[in-house]
Amino acid sequence: MTHAKASADRVAFYPGSFDPMTIGHINLVERTLRVFDRVTIALAQNANKKAMFTLAERRQLIEEVFAYEPRVRVVTFEGLMVHAAHAHGAAAVVRGLRGVADFEYEFQLATMNNLLLPQLETVFLMTEKSHFFVSSNLVREVASLGGDVSALVPAPVLAALKARFG
Repeated sequence: MTHAKASADRVAFYPGSFDPMTIGHINLVERTLRVFDRVTIALAQNANKKAMFTLAERRQLIEEVFAYEPRVRVVTFEGLMVHAAHAHGAAAVVRGLRGVADFEYEFQLATMNNLLLPQLETVFLMTEKSHFFVSSNLVREVASLGGDVSALVPAPVLAALKARFG
């Protein structure tokens, strides 16, 4: 008996600011690719947040980080995430959870997203214990004060941080 291949790949939509991308983000993408055929990393353009790197810089860094992986695509979006996910053919939104505080916030978002677009699933992945403490905010703060963040970010991001902070 032969099985027909599904006509469409299962796409996961991974939204965020990624300012900057960390090893935790990379790990989440790699683990998502075990479950989904492709991952669309979606950079949110949020005028209310003061970003360290521009949207174009973040996109370039992420594309460099995942240059080895053809199943990863990087896009930008404005407006509601569910609309962007739908426009990019996503079956699910993937979110990482570091702890209970993350869950409460993410649960609220997932519930609202389900109300707006019921066919879009939300998948939560727990952060691996070795990356549990890593956040973009922490990386930015430590790097800006001259600390070594080389174990927390990929090489292209480290180079960009060094160029920014010296």
